[in-house]
Amino acid sequence: MSEKVVVIYSGGMDSYTVLNKAIRAGYEVYALSFNYGQRHVKELEVASQVCEKLSIAHKVVDISAINQLIGGSSLTDDIDVPEGHYEEESMKSTVVPNRNMILLSLAVGYAVSLKANKVFYGAHSGDHAIYPDCRPEFVKKMDDVCKVANYEEIDIVCPYLNSSKIDILTDGLNMGLDYGDTWTCYNGREKACGKCGACQERLEAFQLNNAQDPLSYEA
Repeated sequence: MSEKVVVIYSGGMDSYTVLNKAIRAGYEVYALSFNYGQRHVKELEVASQVCEKLSIAHKVVDISAINQLIGGSSLTDDIDVPEGHYEEESMKSTVVPNRNMILLSLAVGYAVSLKANKVFYGAHSGDHAIYPDCRPEFVKKMDDVCKVANYEEIDIVCPYLNSSKIDILTDGLNMGLDYGDTWTCYNGREKACGKCGACQERLEAFQLNNAQDPLSYEA
């Protein structure tokens, strides 16, 4: 029988590539998505469509009640999403306090219940400047904790931890993936804004891969 794994799947480019990488590695994949009150909830609709297309198990868990405790992010509060590149100081407003520790903890609990022994998530080097919970030291310590938090050891796996968004897209294109099946923009409108950090990093990755982004943009 195939080894069971849980993939934290937001519906964005990075987790979409991780999801497909795990499937192609022969794992029995259980995708797990979270509604934490993000304004770009459209990503969850995209995630559900992809999992249905791939015929894989998928849960969308509503944890939006946590925003009573962890407000202050432009992704969850009534604060304008900043425009510009991830390297800019203003992008720190998109940090959701302790988000990945919360999501990983829930995913590990799910993995234990499934008798899975790995949890995958899509942290990468482009996130390191702004998001502390995507940095190698966080992943290493979270992995250590998740090996002792239960009777069962769970590995935290980040295939692209030291890779850029450009590298991730290169890998996905080599796998023949359709990135029209992803949503990146932090503004959850009908079309991607093209101006927020998420959009700019995505567009840069396509440009440097000499590829056309299949999404439609406002600008």
